[in-house]
Amino acid sequence: MNDKVRTWPALDVRPVPELLQAALTDYDVVAIDERSPDEWRIFFTTDAERDRAASALRAEFHDLVIEPVDVPDENWAARSQASLRAVRVGNIVVAPPWDVPAAPQDGATVILIQPSMGFGTGHHATTRLCLAALQRLDLRGRAVIDVGTGSGVLAIAAGLLGAARVVGIDDDADAIGAARENLDLNARARVTLAVRDLRSADRASADVVVANLTGGLLEATAHQLLRLVANGGRLVLSGLMKDEERQVLAAFSPWTVEHRAEEDEWVCFTLCSGGGLDRG
Repeated sequence: MNDKVRTWPALDVRPVPELLQAALTDYDVVAIDERSPDEWRIFFTTDAERDRAASALRAEFHDLVIEPVDVPDENWAARSQASLRAVRVGNIVVAPPWDVPAAPQDGATVILIQPSMGFGTGHHATTRLCLAALQRLDLRGRAVIDVGTGSGVLAIAAGLLGAARVVGIDDDADAIGAARENLDLNARARVTLAVRDLRSADRASADVVVANLTGGLLEATAHQLLRLVANGGRLVLSGLMKDEERQVLAAFSPWTVEHRAEEDEWVCFTLCSGGGLDRG
């Protein structure tokens, strides 16, 4: 009998610089435990990924104190997520199962998301920005592709906003597994999920493509993302910081910015090549 307790590779970092969360988007982070305003414990998928992140963070933040730790698996993920509460963005409420609001009197749409493995719950600025961007468009009867679907929250939102066909893709099988669990919690949303690498995906034709990735990945996959959008469609981009926007937007030229939003140094763009899907 093997009584060895599984451990998770983590980094204890202090103090917490303003742009630390942005710097972590390039690594496979499982979860972040904000132990205090000045100290975070950051969990990674593997020892190698932790070591790679530690090396890069030391080079970028010279005053950062970083201590590698191996944390016993004592249901820390569930405990760290237990404090999450419902988040409202416009007419959409994203809620964990333990904080489901009563039926909103104003008819807001409630999306249930089971937090797991750090996938999107609506608590990150880029998720909120994308949710707001989707609500600015008329999705009724439209086809939508959610690239890098993660928890599936954006794909589910598109379905509940009236899209006729929604496909969520991700190259991470664990993410698709989490998205399927969340889809089961939102039976009214009609969404198809698939494990797929965007860079090898065939040309598709969607009225709206949403990609909440990273600045570097958006730039690297601009050609493939544009191939997914039908003539007159819209491309919703987020996951990039303000200081990345000029370079990222250059990769999507000659498409133009129809709408721009910003929160906590993160930005979101709706790009268009013509036509119209605005609610007006």
